[in-house]
Amino acid sequence: MSIENAVANKTTRLASTDAGRGMISAYWENIFTARERGSQVVWYNGSAVNPFFQAAGLEWAHGEAFSARLAAQKLEKPAQLAGKEYGYVDELCSYARTHLGCAVLAKNAQEQAQSGVVGLIDQKELASRLPAPDFFVNAYAGCSTGQQWDEITYRVFGKEVPIFNVSLPFLWGNKPDAGYLRGQEWEDASDYVSAQLYKLVEFIESMTGRPFDWDALRQNMTYIKRASELRREAMAMCKAVAPTPATYWDWIATIAHINFLPASQALVDYFTAVRDEIAMRVDQRIPAIKSERYRLYFDGIMNWNKVGVLARKFAEHDVAVVCGRYTHNAFWQEPHLINTDDPIRGMAQHYLLCPSNHGVQTLKYLTNRDCVDYGIDGIVFHSTRTCRAFSSPQRLLAKSAHEVLGIPSMFFEGDIADESFYKGELLESRLEAMLESIDVRRARGQLAIA
Repeated sequence: MSIENAVANKTTRLASTDAGRGMISAYWENIFTARERGSQVVWYNGSAVNPFFQAAGLEWAHGEAFSARLAAQKLEKPAQLAGKEYGYVDELCSYARTHLGCAVLAKNAQEQAQSGVVGLIDQKELASRLPAPDFFVNAYAGCSTGQQWDEITYRVFGKEVPIFNVSLPFLWGNKPDAGYLRGQEWEDASDYVSAQLYKLVEFIESMTGRPFDWDALRQNMTYIKRASELRREAMAMCKAVAPTPATYWDWIATIAHINFLPASQALVDYFTAVRDEIAMRVDQRIPAIKSERYRLYFDGIMNWNKVGVLARKFAEHDVAVVCGRYTHNAFWQEPHLINTDDPIRGMAQHYLLCPSNHGVQTLKYLTNRDCVDYGIDGIVFHSTRTCRAFSSPQRLLAKSAHEVLGIPSMFFEGDIADESFYKGELLESRLEAMLESIDVRRARGQLAIA
């Protein structure tokens, strides 16, 4: 039996998440054919403001999502090369660099189409199929690059494509009354962003030339709230349940659906299927990792070039990566905040809850809380080379988990969309070392009990 087959036999992936792949493919194909249908296209980055676009009858392309898709399919190189030739350095956020390369390709394709030139860009390259935008919306929290990303893209298109920026303040959390979802800072920031979302609606009306459909937005948020509730219910079923019925990699597979796919009954049905399959697994004790020995937390944005590699690597060591900051503390993660009759404030609050938009005290609270709730043995920190916003607090989080909970940590180098930064040998050696430390800790605990 090959190593790949041996590792595959250790895992049981959720069938419901595999079934959701078609929804993602259909979404992107819809974007690629938007111009043929005469649809307006908006490019946006950061927060999930897509329910506004859907309510306005627009097509929307999310910058990080498209960069991640290219990287996951090993098709990111043409866009990254175009960005590099245009002048963007390798140390720039690889999401931004990849998407800016797409902007260059899209602009070139647009100009060639207008001049009648055909064939200079291979239209089979996925990066070149993204239609040029009619306007931009930026709503980025917790990252200085993200807040400038669309401004830079705006320049690529000669400052001729309209742009609207939603400013999302950082939640420092250092006031005496501050805490997760509470305190004057939280209330003031919620008010500030809510006011901007009403301005966003006015901007969209000016771009479409028609009144905004508020009823459609309420319906969209009704679907999203229910989908989020189902997702959170399913996640909660994995708390301290051994063996875990689902892994971090299963939750990675659901991000596209909750983050940018159209709000619809199909979205609710998808997460109903996820929830129901996990409930069945809990009842029948069907494990995600058949020989689970260790339960780990993953901190860091996903390395999209290496999703399969990482999933296999941890399974090879009988590790169940159960949860993480990127999956469990993002993407409509607090559905109780959403008032479907008047959704603006709850939407504003979720945009503030980007996992890179919190001060360290809040991040310590969230990380340690999840480690306790999910019965975590250790933390894996993906030190993302070009995402400093996510990586910068990781040493402090590791120190807190060790001091408060006695949980060990390990770090490995990689990136979100540029595989050249990945250091697989470091992951292997450091993972083995951490698992050995967990074994020692367990042995000492057993000796103490005896």
